[in-house]
Amino acid sequence: MKRSIGNRTEISTDNDIAISVKNLHKSFKLPTEQAFGLKQAIFNRLRGIKGYKEQKVLKGLDFEIKKGEFIGIVGRNGSGKSTLLKILAGIYYPEKGEIVVDGALVPFIELGVGFNPELTGRENVYMNGALLGFSNEEMDTMYDDIWEFAELKDFQDQKLKNYSSGMQVRLAFSIAIRAQGDILLLDEVLAVGDAAFQRKCSNYFASLKEHNQTVILVTHSMENVRKFCDRAILIEDGKIIKDGDPKKVAEAYTNLWQ
Repeated sequence: MKRSIGNRTEISTDNDIAISVKNLHKSFKLPTEQAFGLKQAIFNRLRGIKGYKEQKVLKGLDFEIKKGEFIGIVGRNGSGKSTLLKILAGIYYPEKGEIVVDGALVPFIELGVGFNPELTGRENVYMNGALLGFSNEEMDTMYDDIWEFAELKDFQDQKLKNYSSGMQVRLAFSIAIRAQGDILLLDEVLAVGDAAFQRKCSNYFASLKEHNQTVILVTHSMENVRKFCDRAILIEDGKIIKDGDPKKVAEAYTNLWQ
């Protein structure tokens, strides 16, 4: 089976490569001044003023991720790592390059997106599950496990607006980890809830590694890179500057600040 979305292609094969990225470029147009009215806009155009500048965020990335790898993507703020994750998730589209994804890809990027504070926890579970692509029947089979992991079963029929922010994140995370996918995209989701819940999440991700799950983790935590990752990639100014052993990549990341 093969499915194409812009420059991204999803396939199903027997090879050992989960994701292949070739010559990936992405830029954004940032406004530099505002044109008030059509007359000013025409005047600016005649003077050659575009009203925006182009910011190149990704500058020709090339890498492959093998099936079963737990890989860390690290870099300073503005380096391009989150943009890369959103392109892999299909949220952004590159203007140049190719991405080939072998398997079902599940992104955990913004926990709780789609939650409605006026609905109950129960209703939000089913709504959030639908956003992740699950049917009501599939959510029925996951429902009890979601609440058990979140440790919030006593609150399932209360409106979400009565939940604390920590409770909402725990529920969103518990929904997300029930999504069965071949490849998981994670953006700093290890830092959710209180210390006890973070340990629970940490144990969950350790189990993913044991079960040979393909995982891509974007993080600022070098501790998590060393603890979970088989390999890491360091991005700086839209380019890959180091790719390999997690400890060496973590050291290179730390040296950027010196």
